[in-house]
Amino acid sequence: MKQVQFYVLTQDNIYEHTCDLAAKAWRLGKRVLIACETEQQAFEIDERLWAREPDSFVPHNLSGEVTQYATPIEISWKGKRNAQRRDLLISLQQDIPEYVASFTQVIEFVPIHEADKTQARERYKQYRQMGWQLSTETLA
Repeated sequence: MKQVQFYVLTQDNIYEHTCDLAAKAWRLGKRVLIACETEQQAFEIDERLWAREPDSFVPHNLSGEVTQYATPIEISWKGKRNAQRRDLLISLQQDIPEYVASFTQVIEFVPIHEADKTQARERYKQYRQMGWQLSTETLA
């Protein structure tokens, strides 16, 4: 069963939650793709993951970076994505990524800004039409 978890934000802290959820998934043994809207957004997520405390480090890389070993968390943006198989998609994109069908689990956010909420509602409707199982939870 394909599942989408929508997290409704009560503060403008989407990057913090993205990093925390990616780290949590990695600790559960999942391979994660964080799909950003822009390259700048991807760099921001990358910086925040590097800035974590040493005991909560999360191995990750930006799409296209050459690494000796595949990292469990990849950060991509529109038009840039490695072909490695991943278990979980954390999407920060305004539209549902075209490769979403290759995932069984997706995390989406409902940001605090009204225009972003409207886009999230549209994605919710689209997932429902595609037959995905949907759930919603509020994050502080």
